[in-house]
Amino acid sequence: MKLAIVTALPPSKVTLNEYGYHLVKQFRKKENVEELILLTDEVVETKHLNFEADGCKITIKNCWRFNSYKNILTLNKAVNETKPDAVLFNLQFLKFGDKKIPAALGLMLPYLCKIKKIPTIVLLHNILEQVDLNSAGFTKNKLLQKTYGLIGTILTRFLLKADYVAVTIQKFVNTLTEKYKTKKVVLIPHGTFEMPPKPDFSLPDGAKKIMAFGKFGTYKKVEILIEAVEEIRKTNDEALEIVIAGTDSPNTPGYLAEMKEKYKHVKGLHFTGYVEEEDVPEIFGESTVVVFPYTSTTGSSGVLHQAGSYGKAVVMPNLGDLTDLIQDEGYRGEFFDPESVSSLAKAIDKIITNDTYRLELAKANYKAAASLPMSEIAEMYLNYFEKLIEKKSVKIEVETM
Repeated sequence: MKLAIVTALPPSKVTLNEYGYHLVKQFRKKENVEELILLTDEVVETKHLNFEADGCKITIKNCWRFNSYKNILTLNKAVNETKPDAVLFNLQFLKFGDKKIPAALGLMLPYLCKIKKIPTIVLLHNILEQVDLNSAGFTKNKLLQKTYGLIGTILTRFLLKADYVAVTIQKFVNTLTEKYKTKKVVLIPHGTFEMPPKPDFSLPDGAKKIMAFGKFGTYKKVEILIEAVEEIRKTNDEALEIVIAGTDSPNTPGYLAEMKEKYKHVKGLHFTGYVEEEDVPEIFGESTVVVFPYTSTTGSSGVLHQAGSYGKAVVMPNLGDLTDLIQDEGYRGEFFDPESVSSLAKAIDKIITNDTYRLELAKANYKAAASLPMSEIAEMYLNYFEKLIEKKSVKIEVETM
C-alpha cells in the first residue's frame, strides 16, 4: 500500500506535528505499507525524521503552508503526482490556518480525494460541537459563536464526504452520528506516543518540578499554575520549581514572553521554549507532577497520554475531554477548579506531600497508557484502509466485466 498522510511534522510549529510524527513512525514499520508519502508543510525535510534504519520507503512532498490560500491547489497537485492508494488526513479545524478562508479551504481537501475515488480517512482531533469557543479563546461574541458554529457544521459535512471520519473520544462519535445522521464516524483512540521501559516511578534528587507542557495562551493559562505554586510555598518549605515547557499558541503570539516578564520575580520558574522530540523523555522524567492549567478542552489530550507513558501523576480540571479520558481509558488525576488558584494549590500539594498517593496515580496512568500503544492505533487505520481498497477493487472488477 502506498499511503499518503497529510500532516505537519516536527520541526513545524503547526498543531498536531508531534502526533503526526509518532503515527508515521509506526506506519513505516508495518509490512503492508510499501511507501509512505508525507504531504507536509514547507519546513519539513528528511533529516528531521529520526527513525530507525528499517522500515518502508518515505517520500516527502512539501506542498502546503500555514495560512496559505493556495493549499487546496498545491496539495491537490501533490496527490495527483504521487498517486497514493489511500490518504489519511491528520486534522483539527485550524490545521491549515487561523484565518477563516485558508482554514476552510484546507478542510475541503478530503472531499477532493474522495472525488478522485481515493480511499480517504480523516482523523479529526476536535469537533466544534464540543468546544467552548469562549473558554478556548476563539471569541466571546455570541453572534460570532453562532457564525462559527454554522461554518463548523458546513465544514464537518465536507469532512464527512470522506470514507470515514475517525475521532478519539466516544462522546465525539455519539455527537457526530446523532447530529449528521451518518455511519461514517468511527472511534480510534488517541494512543500513546512512546512506551519506554516501565519506569521505577522514583523521583530525581533535588527540587520537585511542577511541569506544564503544550502551546499556551488561549485556554491553556500559566498564571494560575505559577500563582498556585507561590501559594504552596507559603506553607511548604520543600524546594519547588515550575517548568513551563512549550510555546505560544498560534492564536496568542507573545503570551509566554509577557508571562516571563510578569513573573520574573518568582524563583525557580523556567520557560523551556519549544521542546525537541529527543528532549521530551527528559522533560517528563524529571517532573514530579504534570499540571493541566486549562480553562477548556478541544479534544483528546496528547499530553495526558505522554504523562501516562512516563508514569507521571497529573493534576487537571474535571471538565470536558479530560473527564471523558478518565472514564473511557482509565487515567487518574487530582482535580481542581480551573478558576481557583487555591484549588490548584491544594491539588498539587496533595500529591507532592504524599508519595504513596503520587505513586498510585503514576502507576494507574502508566497502565492506561500501556493499554493503547501507537502501534495498535496505526494497525486500526490500516485495517480500515485495507477494507476500503478491497471494496474499491471489487467495484472496479464488476464495472469492467
